[in-house]
Amino acid sequence: MGTFYITTPIYYVNDEPHIGHAYTTIMADVLARFHRLAGDEVLFVTGTDEHGQKVDEAAKKRNLSPQAHADEMVGRFRDLWRVLDISNDDFIRTTEARHTHVVTEILQRIYDAGEIYADNYEGWYCIPDERFWTEKDLIAGNCPDCGRPTVKISEKNYFFRMGKYQDWLIEHIETHPRFIRPEKRRNEILGFLRQPLGDLCISRPKSRLEWGIPLPFDENYVCYVWFDALINYITAPGYLADVARFEHWWPASCHLIGKDILTTHCVYWPTMLKAMGAPQPETIMGHGFWLVDETKMGKSLGNAVRPLDLADKYGVDAFRYFLVRAMTLGQDSDFSEVAFVQRYNTELGNELGNLLNRSVVMAARYLDGVVPNIDRNHAALGALKARTDLTLAAVGEAIDAMNPNAALDAIWRLVREANRFVEVQTPWNLAKDASKRAELEVTIYALLETMRQLAVLLFPVIPSKAREIWQQLGATGSPEDIHLDDLKPWGGLDANGEVAPGDPVFPRIEEVDVAKAEPREDLISFSEFQKLDLRVAKIEAADRVAGADRLLRLQIRLGDEQRQIVAGIAEHYAIDALIGRQIVVVANLQPATIRGVESQGMLLAASDDRDLALIAPDGEISTGAEVR
Repeated sequence: MGTFYITTPIYYVNDEPHIGHAYTTIMADVLARFHRLAGDEVLFVTGTDEHGQKVDEAAKKRNLSPQAHADEMVGRFRDLWRVLDISNDDFIRTTEARHTHVVTEILQRIYDAGEIYADNYEGWYCIPDERFWTEKDLIAGNCPDCGRPTVKISEKNYFFRMGKYQDWLIEHIETHPRFIRPEKRRNEILGFLRQPLGDLCISRPKSRLEWGIPLPFDENYVCYVWFDALINYITAPGYLADVARFEHWWPASCHLIGKDILTTHCVYWPTMLKAMGAPQPETIMGHGFWLVDETKMGKSLGNAVRPLDLADKYGVDAFRYFLVRAMTLGQDSDFSEVAFVQRYNTELGNELGNLLNRSVVMAARYLDGVVPNIDRNHAALGALKARTDLTLAAVGEAIDAMNPNAALDAIWRLVREANRFVEVQTPWNLAKDASKRAELEVTIYALLETMRQLAVLLFPVIPSKAREIWQQLGATGSPEDIHLDDLKPWGGLDANGEVAPGDPVFPRIEEVDVAKAEPREDLISFSEFQKLDLRVAKIEAADRVAGADRLLRLQIRLGDEQRQIVAGIAEHYAIDALIGRQIVVVANLQPATIRGVESQGMLLAASDDRDLALIAPDGEISTGAEVR
């Protein structure tokens, strides 16, 4: 247990928030919540960048003062973070007195130390990025970062002696492998530093731009917006205002940023801190972009996704889950609404939501809704408890590695193990035999306890739905009050509590409308689907196919008919665990001979890179029943 200080970039208020803002902030929120889960003391800071030319121009277009424009836009960011359930501890604005005071003091101190000097400057200026470039930097006369036109400017300005720190910065990056992550971004910055590093222009004359923090040593100039903005990271924890608080939180554990602002954070900011005599942040994490058809999402391209639209349409927690699940930090990821809905239905609806529903409904049906008191060391719990232990360890490792995607991978292996446990234990069969009451209670308790653990583990990603799961389990307290170490003694769900089955936490989304919006060549018609004869069958006997490690020969009952099928499931299921199980088969498939054994149908199963699970009805039904 320790401290964890995480920041997002502070966002420009020249326009409304978009999915890029939402992704960075949700990911920071998830990391902050995971660290609280681990028992760490957390400071999570986000905010808004309100000075500079872009904000000034946006305000003029709306016939507002820059401050009035900023105040309105800040409200939009705050409102969105409330909607998206963001748990930031501080929201900093660069127009706040606490921030302008720190910027002014730092400028004066490093000016007095000889780190800032005046000089005449002639160069190319990118207004959207608010950055100067030399002639050699330009690409076909345009800004090398955003590709938009630049204008030539000649004027007196003030410069920060950034170039003197080039060798130090290279050494720091090379000797601190966690400083810039992922490695690809680290290599990009080291490549950038192979060229001579010039000094940084940190002023704008008031004759050209008045909207900024005045330089304390020359009132005719305002501070360059990036020099101003970056300082927010030390303003928030109390730099120059509260020494003890600042030393408690600084250095930052993680600056989470988009890869498009890598240079400012990995070159400007470290050299600024070095000049101030302040420690460096531990990690600067540059995440990737959301792409649509392999093109970066952006308002100017007409392919931007408004986060509130998706959150309103599918729910906030589903939106949060998709963003975390579908992108690995540091890599780009493709966005499509079809993929969103498919992942929602498969993972949240079918796997997690169905597991909760089965657990609480069976507890209500077979045990009068009362959580049973069981032997926590019962042999039937072995595989499920082992998977839980592995999951807790993997989640801890993922938190340390700042990889929420890997944490969800581990959590979903537990979800699938619990669903497999239901199929192996067949509680609907146990409920029919009074002599197996103890095993029935063990089975249902194990499912409820696993759902309790899942509610805690998933709280950082889907906090609202995790609370709903908790309530249906009848658990006391709240999932946010539980730490990772509290879950390690398996069996923390109190006996004699009462479950409270409710509506599905993730009701299925119909995919028809989405599919129409984005037609796919691989879709089949309904009439083609109707040709499949899907039936419920029961496995009556099983043995291995000679000479084939993966194949089993299954004797199945299909209504009044007995058949033989061959299935490649030997690596995933023991023969004894299959006898008596119900499965779903394609009953009208032409017979095929596999390794000399005739197969008169095919069973249905789901698989990923690690696991395989048989498809089966949710409850006992007569063999031969049609699957519709």
